Amino acid sequence: MLTCIVIDDEPLACDILEQYIGKSGTVKLKAVFNSAVPALDFLATNAIDIIFLDIEMPEMSGIDFLNKLDNPPVTVFTTAYRDYAYEGYELGVIDFLLKPVSFERFLQAIQKARDFFSLKDQHTSIENDDGQLGSVFVKSGVQKIKLNFDDVTHIQGLKDYAIIHHAGGKVVIKGSVKSMHDIFPEKHFMRVHKSFIVAKHKIVRIERNKIMLKNFQVPVGRIYKEALENFLKKNN
Repeated sequence: MLTCIVIDDEPLACDILEQYIGKSGTVKLKAVFNSAVPALDFLATNAIDIIFLDIEMPEMSGIDFLNKLDNPPVTVFTTAYRDYAYEGYELGVIDFLLKPVSFERFLQAIQKARDFFSLKDQHTSIENDDGQLGSVFVKSGVQKIKLNFDDVTHIQGLKDYAIIHHAGGKVVIKGSVKSMHDIFPEKHFMRVHKSFIVAKHKIVRIERNKIMLKNFQVPVGRIYKEALENFLKKNN
């Protein structure tokens, strides 16, 4: 069972999350904090899997709190403001819960975290396909699975790992987004954010600072926006 803490200055928001955690049956609540400051002391001596973290708080914001942690647990932002998605992805959060949070949406966030831990524990690695174009090999234990580039939709960086989303599901690889960018060719893939690479042929449309894939939205980082605009001009 995964362990978690809640950090939120709104008592009602804390109560709702505490109820949801109890109902889920898959996550154990270790502590609730109405301020980020005492949570820092708690994490200094306690290992936690997931933080449910509010952003707008007195004394210290959720963003400042995460920046103070050298190796933060998997984090789910809980916020009333959609505009914080960009900062969250920069910090490697796994999901956002927009207040008021529904139980169904809460369970989706929990499942994302559980999937990440489960896939991470498989100690999967990635290998080039002996120079063959169009695929790589994913190694898990004694198995090697061929992963075709055409099946990959996007790659997300999270902590020290990269989550490769493909037609058959997800693969978690130890390594940075940059290291994935060196493996997945620029002909088919484009880095659009500090934490995201997308398959060019999987882009459905672009809305302001978001790329819409079939079942996912990817933020566009400021420093990558010009390269994306140039790509669009060449392909119109």
